[in-house]
Amino acid sequence: MKKFSILIAGGGSTFTPEILLLLLEKREQFPIRKIKFYDNDEERQKIIGEACGVLIEHKAPEIEFSYTTDPETAFTDVDFVMAHIRVGKYEMRGKDEKIPLKYGVVGQETCGPGGLAYGMRSIGPVIELIDYMETYSPHAWMLNYSNPAAIVAEATNRLRPDARIINICDMPVGIEARMAVICGLKSRKEMITRYFGLNHFGWWSDIRDKNGKDLMPVIKAYVKENGFNTSQIDGHTDDKSWTDTYNKAKDVYAVDPNFIPNTYLKYYLYPDYVVKHSDLNYTRTDEVREGREKRVFEEARRLIQTKNVENCGFEVGNHAEYIVDLARALAYNTQERMLLIVPNHGAIENFSYDAMIEIPCIVGKNGYEPLKVGKIPVFEKGLMEQQIAAEKLVVDAWVEKSYQKMWQAITMSKTVPSAAVAKLILDDLIEANVKYWPELR
Repeated sequence: MKKFSILIAGGGSTFTPEILLLLLEKREQFPIRKIKFYDNDEERQKIIGEACGVLIEHKAPEIEFSYTTDPETAFTDVDFVMAHIRVGKYEMRGKDEKIPLKYGVVGQETCGPGGLAYGMRSIGPVIELIDYMETYSPHAWMLNYSNPAAIVAEATNRLRPDARIINICDMPVGIEARMAVICGLKSRKEMITRYFGLNHFGWWSDIRDKNGKDLMPVIKAYVKENGFNTSQIDGHTDDKSWTDTYNKAKDVYAVDPNFIPNTYLKYYLYPDYVVKHSDLNYTRTDEVREGREKRVFEEARRLIQTKNVENCGFEVGNHAEYIVDLARALAYNTQERMLLIVPNHGAIENFSYDAMIEIPCIVGKNGYEPLKVGKIPVFEKGLMEQQIAAEKLVVDAWVEKSYQKMWQAITMSKTVPSAAVAKLILDDLIEANVKYWPELR
């Protein structure tokens, strides 16, 4: 059986150890000969890399492991590139959140002006990764988790339309895991789902078990009362910001109870609520720095110092499972049904033909085959048309170096009350992103 070479781009990410752990757990079903990390932050990657090296030495010493900041070394002889880079790291994420909040507008990592700003930072570096892969390993697949996935997908589809890249997001997977708990199932993989929308902007239209039983009534009844908060069932607790997001899903659901919504829709349908419950001095970035970031790096340093892998504090989550499942589907032609971000091309009949949409696809060795959605209702279509316009305008702004297009993009966001406010936010974002954005004119 062929053994694969894996490159994780974004080797210094706090999510890298969980991908590594899952790759090691699944190596009988997905054999590996080589794992490499690549990052442009040498110091950060060294800590994660050294810790992961300890894990590999104990669990799978036969696997060749290395980490590097050199693109040629990293991208040569790889079969899969698993990319999850964060351009500007947490310093810039904090600005994405706090600059809009200063003007009474939603401050969020991938939604609203902050998400559009992050998109402008991410386009160039993701295109760079594709070019490295095509230069040094042209037959490899890039499985891209890099946010904001919607804008990155729009940019890669437009600027590198023939690239072997598949854009994905684990957020729907995480919600489906909660649905499985609600229905008393062991795993989300016991469900067959239909979903449509854009990344972080979609709805479930049908959910059934493997015997064809309709699970929508049970899930709808639960979400109507509790949102996606499942702590009363499984005892699982989340960070405060996520608990609020899962609870708010009941209000998002109420706007159109024909479908079950993605939690991120709260930022577009209830932006006034979000702003009111936000703290300009303590945003999600601060929560992550004091939580996940601190935990992962403390555990990494412990592993490096003690070389003791017993009771390892790294955890495997949806993020890791989904990207490894996708790699296996491509490698072994499993024909697995997965949610991907793909060109519409008529899958949603009454929506923009060239839009990058998030829908179920069948995945095999030749890539993916989108499943047909048909027509969608006026309410969802209208929301999606506005959001896709903002995303396309960001890519226009990046390509054309256009201040006007970026102003239009922020104005188009449903989270922004006026063009005047959009301009104030944009001018602050330009100053903050001087090292990352093209110079707009």
